[in-house]
Amino acid sequence: MSQVAGWITHRYVKYVVIAFWLVVTALLGPLAGKLTSAQENDAESWLPADAESTEVLAAAAAFQPDDVVPAVVVYERDGGLRPSDQETVAADVAAFADLDGLAGDVVGPIPSQDGEAVQVIVPIEAPDGWDSLGPTVESIRTTVAQGADGLVPYVTGPAGLAADQSKAFEGIDSTLLFAAGGVVIVMLLLTYRSPVLWLLPVVSAVVALTVAQAVVYVLADRFDLTVNAQSAGILTVLVFGAGTDYALLLVARYREELRKHGDRHAAMAEALHRASPAIIASAATVAAGMLVLLLATMNSTAGLGPVAAIGIGVALLVMLTLLPALLVTFGRWVFWPKVPHLGDDEPTTHGVWARIGAQVARHPRRIWLATAAVLAVASIGWLQLDPTGLSNEESFRTAQPSIAGEKVLEDHFDGGAGAPVVVLADASQADAVRVAFAGVEGIDADSVSEPVVTDGLAYLEGTLESAPDSDAADATVDRVRDAVHAVPDADAMVGGSTAIDLDAQRASAADNRLLIPIILLVVFLVLVLLLRSLVAPLVLMGTVVLSFGAAIGISALVFRYAFGFGGTDSSFPLFTFVFLVALGVDYNIFLMTRVREEALRLGHRRGALVGLAATGGVITSAGLVLAGTFAALGTLPVVSFAEIGFAVALGVLLDTLVVRSILVTALNLDIGPRMWWPSALSRRPEPTHARHAVDGPDAARQEPVPTR
Repeated sequence: MSQVAGWITHRYVKYVVIAFWLVVTALLGPLAGKLTSAQENDAESWLPADAESTEVLAAAAAFQPDDVVPAVVVYERDGGLRPSDQETVAADVAAFADLDGLAGDVVGPIPSQDGEAVQVIVPIEAPDGWDSLGPTVESIRTTVAQGADGLVPYVTGPAGLAADQSKAFEGIDSTLLFAAGGVVIVMLLLTYRSPVLWLLPVVSAVVALTVAQAVVYVLADRFDLTVNAQSAGILTVLVFGAGTDYALLLVARYREELRKHGDRHAAMAEALHRASPAIIASAATVAAGMLVLLLATMNSTAGLGPVAAIGIGVALLVMLTLLPALLVTFGRWVFWPKVPHLGDDEPTTHGVWARIGAQVARHPRRIWLATAAVLAVASIGWLQLDPTGLSNEESFRTAQPSIAGEKVLEDHFDGGAGAPVVVLADASQADAVRVAFAGVEGIDADSVSEPVVTDGLAYLEGTLESAPDSDAADATVDRVRDAVHAVPDADAMVGGSTAIDLDAQRASAADNRLLIPIILLVVFLVLVLLLRSLVAPLVLMGTVVLSFGAAIGISALVFRYAFGFGGTDSSFPLFTFVFLVALGVDYNIFLMTRVREEALRLGHRRGALVGLAATGGVITSAGLVLAGTFAALGTLPVVSFAEIGFAVALGVLLDTLVVRSILVTALNLDIGPRMWWPSALSRRPEPTHARHAVDGPDAARQEPVPTR
């Protein structure tokens, strides 16, 4: 690695490196801008390919094109509709017939039994997916906005909800880019206290994000990689957060080496040589954890794996090539006003983390037991977590017109109006299937349609008596499946929006059970290879899992009692786990690789204290940056994003401020050299100077005393 580092920072090759990335960015920039157009946010891109509701979506296209989505317009007047209201609705229905994007005959008006509401169903085209419904839905809302005084119109149904969801995600890339970029800039200014230095990591992060987005776009366009708004948003946060973390670690080591070398190129070569193993191992851990997601049954989850791994890989390449080249090109002055000079004192040897290490060293066992107990107690809050999915209303942080319309439909019509349960069956058994379907509790028997037959397949629809996103509706779908599956030779399948949500929830739960243990194993193996130990990886994995439990426990309490969220998305535990375990291990890697390096020179006890003192500041800064970038997800009006952002930010802060600095350091000191078992380092006797070292603020900078 030292030869590669020397070439990257060579006096002349550095310009080649910078030119290379400038050319790559210029060529790939236009492709990065196309990533939004490659996103797939329809139901099939999220669901498992073998889910029953997915199969129904594909087969139902023969009866109802999948690019036709119904909008439900419902009008309500307290106290009952008036004759003038009927005239207003009739005029609107006539206007709907002239809409651009109309995909069939307008159905209705259909009055409610209580006489206080009427609904109209408007089928509209979605030729470019459900994301393209917005303009037509907006036209419908403009048309009905001029109702008579006291008559309140709402546009809801699948099309109305899809339009509101698209609007919520509108501009997500730019919103997250500016939010994450703003956090990074502020944290770098606070960390470096330099008006110039922050520019270099930010420019490098922007280059990394541009290249990563372009690569992801090419894979989505040419190789059918599934990309949606969720994975694209997380890509932005991950590249900025993790990339800046790598930059912080490299810059910190570079500044340290500038105090030991008169030539900045030699200083950077040594910094790269020393810091790159930890950075590479960190990136490999995150990428490996993300690639495990490829085993998921949920298409959206499986697609996130390679998207995130690509982002991490590109960020690693940029931060280990472009950033070093930029730093040595600009020279020492970029650190102004605190420019490091040859022979300057190393401030970390007597800083706050050296003092914290000295305090922990006084009673390490007592401290790690108390810290672990507090984290374990915090984990109890997990009992308040409800990862069974979010209803449509619970999915948004702000009021949405389609949700208000859903409530009106529930008040005056069957709860599932506009979101029917769909049944497909063999045409020879269509009548028997219809009887079974209509007899299910929770289905309005009168609403079950006559079978429509095409190519030996029968299509039926029925209306739920409960809201389509409710637990009662889920139970009804299960009963429908039991009933129609029992019809001999019918080969019946059940779909519809409620079935889609139910299948997604169950697939996510299955993914949680499968992938979490595999991710733990993969991260453990990476740590074994890096640290050449079995004990240290086991200890570190235990601390990260404990930190994850505490973060989820605290988050669950905050979600329920502070934010008032109705639950969490079914994918929340898995996404939070993979980010916290993979990224949380990052900081332990940064710490433990430095501890191992110092232990070889100074002995384990002194190495643990020097490692903490040397890495404490930069790891804390990195943790604050990463927490801040994930917290940027909270700027979106979507509950699932806000929950992931909050939980990951909290977990990262716990990792950096509590777990890594206190818990891991205390365990290091208490377990001693056995931490490195079975490597030779575990059998190396502690030097005499380490056994008699003073545990005080200056312990980290005591010079080794020769021993015989």
